Parts: sequence; structure tokens; C-alpha cells
Amino acid sequence: MDRLIYLDNAATTKCAPEALEAMLPYFTEYYGNPSSIYSLGAESKKAVSGARKIIAGSIHADPAEIYFTAGGSESDNWAIAATAEAYGDRGKHIITSKIEHHAVLHTCEYLQKRGFQITYIDVDENGIIKLEELEKAIRPDTILISIMFANNEIGTLQPIAQIGKLAKEHGILFHTDGVQAYGHVPIDVEELHIDLLSASGHKLYGPKGIGFLYIRKGVKIRSFIHGGAQERKRRAGTENVPGIVGFGAAVKKAFAGLEERAETERQLRDYLIAEIEAKIPHCRLNGDRKRRLPGNVNFSFRFIEGESLLIMLDMKKICASSGSACTSGSLDPSHVLLAIGLPHEIAHGSLRLTLSYENTKEELDYVVEAVSEIVEKLRKMSPLYEDFAKKGTEQE
Repeated sequence: MDRLIYLDNAATTKCAPEALEAMLPYFTEYYGNPSSIYSLGAESKKAVSGARKIIAGSIHADPAEIYFTAGGSESDNWAIAATAEAYGDRGKHIITSKIEHHAVLHTCEYLQKRGFQITYIDVDENGIIKLEELEKAIRPDTILISIMFANNEIGTLQPIAQIGKLAKEHGILFHTDGVQAYGHVPIDVEELHIDLLSASGHKLYGPKGIGFLYIRKGVKIRSFIHGGAQERKRRAGTENVPGIVGFGAAVKKAFAGLEERAETERQLRDYLIAEIEAKIPHCRLNGDRKRRLPGNVNFSFRFIEGESLLIMLDMKKICASSGSACTSGSLDPSHVLLAIGLPHEIAHGSLRLTLSYENTKEELDYVVEAVSEIVEKLRKMSPLYEDFAKKGTEQE
């Protein structure tokens, strides 16, 4: 196949034409600072307000509860660090899970060095947190529970409604990293009892460098970036007007066709999973088979090294990953795969394929053929596989 096949939509998506078109005038025509009092600035302020309203409606929030940021990592950092600062006099205990994005885990590590205690909840073999363990971990000094909505590597959807209910019953704030889920599955912050939610524009066909943090009214967390009075004095800095406008346009498109798009991606996902399992031996699907993001497929292949697989797929014009794009330079196996119980040697042989509604079965057939061919080639070079095959022959 001559054209590029892009299967790394969890890392980033291409910008939707509607988002790009909406952004362009705010680079050259309506370039005023939203904080200005003249009409050119008022146009920018109006555009920001319009996008805020669209985004708030998408999660059943009030526009005054949406705060624009530079992306998901900033939103995660702000939610956790500022909550710790604001509520530290009530307690210094935070609960999270072992499979969170590093934007959450590293912020928790930062807080540990400053006297906070962090409990990391285990997950089962499919990457779903253990609710009974979560409830047992709650203490009188627990101030925050932070559990991601959907895992960025294996796509597992967490029982957010039950977690939110549990947090509310105990009077604990609940933050969820919704970066992978937002725009791909329905989210109602009221029904799910979510107090803080992080999201990012470039995961749902919007521009990079823009995100938001939902902060429920009454949650008393403080500014994360100090300076001016932007974002109702909670996040200083001149607003990224083109990014915000593009984000709003992408959200409008994403939620208008969410169910139809998700169903298309689910069908493609299940087709790809079935084809890989049927045609490539000694593979393991990572994550829950049903409770997963519509476009997420994650496999581990025994007796191979994931990085070699990715390089060889790239030579065939297939874009894929072995896990989070934020840890692509690390030689360590995925902390998510280790948390679900995979040994190091199998975790190293992982492949994440994240689909778009624009992918086709023809493309997926080509990908399965390519992965099968490459895995077979890499196994022939593996002394571990040679030993495994020899033992199997001897047993026969």
C-alpha cells in the first residue's frame, strides 16, 4: 500500500478541517488580545466565550467551570498540585492508581517529596481498578482521589460512576484525567460526580497546545500560573485564542457525531482484534475486551522486541506505538503493562494501534499482514523463540 496508514490516534489526531478553518481568522484578522477594551479585542473575547460554552455543554457543566490550559498535562498538574495546596490543612493523603499517565504520577511524586502521602491502587489483569481496594484506602485525611477515565495505553474504561459516588459519600474531591476519553465516550460531570476533569484538544481532532480543566463550582483550588487576571484570576497568561476557537470547533464536530463515529471505530477495533488473534500466534490482547475505548487495540507478542516492530512498521508506512507517546524514549517496559501482571519480556513486545473512524478494513488487512510478517521475521532472530519452538517439537 502506497499511502500512509496512521494508527496512533491516542498520541495525537490530525486537525479537523472545521477546526483549522475556524482558527485562521484569529491569527490575522481578529488578532486582538481578549483582555483589551477596544472592539478588536472584544471579537477575540467573544470567540473565547463561545468556545467555552460549547465545551461546557459537552460535559453538562457551566461555562464558568471551564478553564483553558495549554493541554492535558498542565490540567492534570493543576488539578492535583493546587488541590493539595488548597486542602492540605484538612489532610495530606491522595489516592490514585498504578496505571495513571505520568502527568499524574509525577505530580504525585512531587507532592510526596513535600510531605503528602500517596496510595497507588492496584488494577486487575484487564487494567480495571479494584473498587474494594479503593474504598479500603480511604482515610480521614484523604483529600483527593485521581483516577483516569480511560487508560492511554490499553484503552480500559474505569468505573467512573462508582468512583465518583464513593468519593462524594466520603466528602473527597474526585479528579479524572479524561484526556483519552473526552470526545470519544459520553461524559456527564453531574451524573458521574466528577469535581475536576482534564482534557486536551489534539486528542479529538483539535489543535495541539490547548486543553481545559473543569473545576466544579465550590472547589477551592488556587491559581497554577500567576500573573494577570485571565481565566477569572485562576490561570494567568494571554489566552491562546486560535487554539481555543479550534478546540471549540473540534468539540462541536466530535459531539455532533459521537455515537456514529464511536460505533464505526468499535467495529474496526473488533475486526482488527479478531484478525490479529486468528493470524498471529502467541499474542495477548491487553485491556478489557469490551470495556475499552472504541478505537484502542493493544497487543503483546511473545519473543519479540516492540521497538524493532515499530521501526519495521514505519518502513511499511504504518504509524503505530508501543504505548504512551510521552515515554517513547524510555527503555523501560510500560508501567501499565507491568501493573496488569505482564512479565518484562512480554511487556517489551507490545504494540498499540489506535484507530480513527477514517480508517478502513482494507488498511487494517494490510496492517495485519505486515505485523504478521514482521513478527515472524523477528521471532526467527530470537534465541528465546528458537528454544521455545524446539521444546514444543520435543513434546510432540
